[in-house]
Parts: sequence; C-alpha cells; structure tokens
Amino acid sequence: MTTNLLIDKYCVSAPRYTSYPTVPYWDTASFDEVKWKNAVKGTFEASNHLDGISLYIHLPFCESLCTYCGCNTRITKNHKVEVPYIATVLKEWQLYVALFDTRPVIRELHLGGGTPTFFSPKNLASLLNGIFEYADMHEEAEFSVEAHPANTTGLHLTKLKKLGFKRLSLGIQDFDIRVQRVINRVQSVEDVKTVTELARKAGYYSVNYDLIYGLPLQTTQGLRNTMDEVLKLKPDRIAFYSYAHVPWMKPGQRHFSEQDLPTAGQKQELYELGRQLLKDGGYIEIGMDHFTLSTDSLYEAGERGKLHRNFMGYTHQYSKLMIGLGVSSISDTWGAFAQNVKKVEEYTDMVNDDRLPVFKGHILDEEDLVIRRHIINIMCRGYTSWRLPEERTEALMQGLERMRWLAQDGLVILSEDHLSVTPFGKRFLRNICMSLDARLYDHQPETALFSVAG
Repeated sequence: MTTNLLIDKYCVSAPRYTSYPTVPYWDTASFDEVKWKNAVKGTFEASNHLDGISLYIHLPFCESLCTYCGCNTRITKNHKVEVPYIATVLKEWQLYVALFDTRPVIRELHLGGGTPTFFSPKNLASLLNGIFEYADMHEEAEFSVEAHPANTTGLHLTKLKKLGFKRLSLGIQDFDIRVQRVINRVQSVEDVKTVTELARKAGYYSVNYDLIYGLPLQTTQGLRNTMDEVLKLKPDRIAFYSYAHVPWMKPGQRHFSEQDLPTAGQKQELYELGRQLLKDGGYIEIGMDHFTLSTDSLYEAGERGKLHRNFMGYTHQYSKLMIGLGVSSISDTWGAFAQNVKKVEEYTDMVNDDRLPVFKGHILDEEDLVIRRHIINIMCRGYTSWRLPEERTEALMQGLERMRWLAQDGLVILSEDHLSVTPFGKRFLRNICMSLDARLYDHQPETALFSVAG
C-alpha cells in the first residue's frame, strides 16, 4: 500500500495519550474524594523522599480568545481577578499539604493556562512564594512557564528566573498574518525574537516554541516561511502539534468555517513539510509531535531511555505524584487520576468550603496499569515488551491482535514478546497506542471525542 493510502487509512479520530485511560473512559462511578485522598497520601508516602512531586498550576485567564484554542480559559481584561484566584490556589495547596506527613519535595513545576503572563510579575511571585513556603526543593528541581510573546515582559522573565524557572514555552502557532488574524493570535516575529533573547539573557537554558499545522487558511508556503523564521531563532525544543478541531467542545472554533481548514490530504502535506524542514534544520524527532536539538535534555533522556510522558507532555523528569492546582487541572498518583472543576466560581466555592475541588476521577485497576505502562513505552521509547508475567494481561493480548494489521502495513515490528515502532510508524504513534486501548474498544463512542490523528 502506498504512503498516501496508508496516511488516509490511519487518518482517524484518536487520543493524544497524555494518560491511560484517557479522560472520556474514566470509571467515574467508582471514584470518590476519600479514595482520591488515600491515593494521594499513599503515593506521597512511598515516593516523596525519592522522586519528589510534580506540580501543575493552571492560570486560566486571557485578555482575548484565541479561536483555535482547546484549553480551559476565562476571557477578561479585568486584572483584579489575579489576587483572589491566587489566594484560592494557595488554599487548595494547603488542603493537599494537610494530607502529607512530611514537607513535600518539589521536583517539577509548570505554570500553564490560559496565559500565565496575564498575571503581573509581582502576583506570580506571590503565588510561587506561597507554594514554596510549605515545600522543599529537589536538587534536580526544574520549573517551566508558558508565555504569550505579545505580553511577556523582561520583568516577568527576570522575576521568574530568580524564583528558579529555567524553561520557557512560547505559543507561536504560525507567523502567517492571515492565519494569525483568523485564529485571533497576532504576534510578530520581532515579538518572539525579543522574548527569546530576553529569556536567554536572563539565563533560561531552554526555550520551546509551540507550532501548529492544520490551522485555518494555512498553506505550505506560509508554513515554509514560518519555519524559516523559527530556524533562524533556533529554539531548543519545538512542539509541532496537529490542530484539534473540536467545535462541539470548544465553540470558539466556530469563529471560522470548516471550509477554511486544510483538507486531510493538505494537512498531511503540511505535517510532512514541517517535519522535513525541522529535520533539515538540525532537529531530532522525539516521541510524538516533539523535536529537539541534540543538546536538549529531552533528547538526552530519550537516548538514555528515561523519557516520560504525562498531562504536561514529554518530560525528562519523573515523579509518581503529580498534583494539579487551579481550575480544570488534572492530578495523577500513578494509580489514580482526578480532575478539578472547570468553572472559576465553583472552584472557589469548593476550596473555600475546605473541599478538594475535584469533580471526577479514575482508580486504575491492574489491567489499566499494565496497558498504561506499554503505552508510555511506545510513546517515549518506540518499544515495549511483555516477557514477564506481570507485563501481560488478556487485554494486552487482544490489543496485540488488533496490532497485527499495523504490522502488515509496516508501522510496527511484532515478535513473540516485544514490539518496535518502525521509522515510518513514528508518525502514527496515536494509532499504534489506540490498538492497545482496551477501554476505548470496550466502549466504542457514538460521536467523535478526539481530534483526527495526524
């Protein structure tokens, strides 16, 4: 079968597998706050002294709506929301700290959104100092922040650097002004260059750019021009994401017509072009969607087999307990997941009532844990094996039967006790993992839940 026919064949709705089971297939009926607290305490007691914990803090506010965005945001120009929101996040943190028998050791912290740089440098410092007051720092602690190039100042960067931040992620998406206007995300090459240079001058040793293919009005020439500018600026990492068109979940995406979107074939052409330009520019493909320079820690982790993937994406750090603070944040104890409520008002009310603001979750059973391990291996190492009895389940065997079609098409190499993703199969990691997704196959959706794989 030709490459184009295979691309068409596997152009299906598929999860991104930042977790397994994926959120739509959580068994929420068997989840409750008591089970969640016990899971948090158990994982903390077993791992804090060894690995520390990870924190994700969701800062949802943006001054304007980027119409392509699939994140949980609150649009406002009223910056008076900053202080009360920070107070609520810090109170939520206190609710977790109260569960711990010793001081937590922070190994990884990420500020996401929304637009974290919506908050003033002073208020960000207040938030972080409030977190750090009740925690110790791991000797390998690493902090990162997402930022909008159009509103990130030198003061933001220097203040965060003094607080321990070393990584910066900039949402670029595309430099084509036609695309920027239709997605309501306008920033110039000069904006991006200025913030990148300020970050490097301040001492950030890693700068990531987020780029998206498949956006409305996007063309191959426009993407080529974008990549030319990106390669001149030479960020340490590049996330080259497929645009997820889910207007049934994110109504802001109805601001443009589906006729404005590239066809499936055009979208794949954009991906292949971008992927090749990045490789020609000296970047190495890491897992799904990510490209790095050979000097970056993600590349080094991949070479050592230490790459990990969680709700924050790919990381070279690993801790079993990840706590999400703020609206819509997801937490992970390795054996359980929980998600916070999605509305600021409800979140505030629950925290002020001394309740953890989780509204749904999932307790992983033994089968889930086995499948999760294999999916992470595939996403991070392109390889997994089931030589030991504890690495096998009936669900895995059923998934491997589904995988035989992918092996025939050259996406994977299957043997009796292991599989490897082929170089061609790297572009189909979502499809490969989906073959093992027992929860999805046991509960086939009647409507689309995910974006199209690409």
